[in-house]
Amino acid sequence: MQQAASSILKKENSLGWKLVSPTVILLMILIIYPVAYNIYISFFDYGITSSTFVGLENYIRVFKDAAFWKSFFITVGFTLMTVIGSILLGLGVALMMNKEFKGRAIVRTIILLPYITPLISIVFSWKYIFDPSYGPFMQLFSQSLGWVSPQLDLLNNSNNAFFVASIFNIWRNFPFVYLMLLSRLQSIPDEYYEAAEIDGATSWNKFTNITLPEIYFVMGAVALMRGIWNFYKFDEVYLISKRAGTLPIFIYERVIGTTSPEYGVAAAIATILMVIMLGLITAYVKKVLKW
Repeated sequence: MQQAASSILKKENSLGWKLVSPTVILLMILIIYPVAYNIYISFFDYGITSSTFVGLENYIRVFKDAAFWKSFFITVGFTLMTVIGSILLGLGVALMMNKEFKGRAIVRTIILLPYITPLISIVFSWKYIFDPSYGPFMQLFSQSLGWVSPQLDLLNNSNNAFFVASIFNIWRNFPFVYLMLLSRLQSIPDEYYEAAEIDGATSWNKFTNITLPEIYFVMGAVALMRGIWNFYKFDEVYLISKRAGTLPIFIYERVIGTTSPEYGVAAAIATILMVIMLGLITAYVKKVLKW
């Protein structure tokens, strides 16, 4: 009997590996191999036609490069600003949309438009709005109201481009946060709030003692996902303004935006970022999500 059970268990394990193996192989091809190859390139002075092994020289160059550190801290600031901003805005909208009112279904759909609209179309809309020469923003606040200087350039000045890209990212991605939080809010039993009202709890008490603990894990998971995405965000930022100065743009300029591509240096930067992100994710998962 025991041998039969052991034989069945072995067959189940064998079947499990057979079912999982295609996914494992696909992950190795699509993820592990490119990552390993990127690390390999980082140890070479890699050119288009030839390559020379340089050991840790690329990493030393990166750590000594002031432009890298400037771009790194810009990226950290961009990530923190956009993650916190999208979570706060998404939470506020989710709390409002969790209440009953006439036309709620239509409003809920409209809120999703920034997230589901093709990126290229809304980027060009934003670039038109903030164009320093003929954009509606400058026409209203500079020419009509005189609130801002006519020399203000929100797209080609690096400091201004950083804030425009950050605001754009918050606006575009907060619907994702709103959707995740709203789905969790709707699963909280009404009895919790009714009991709190009987005990004389205020709206703030109900939010801090019922709502916030119930959505804590979802907020933490969303913050983790948005943090990873935004740290490596390239398309939105580059399309709004390549002068925003984030690390993905910095790497792109080292490879594509120059006549002498530095593949090895770019690979070293990507490897450093991967190690940093793995460390931050591990700490976040243990301290915040408590996995």
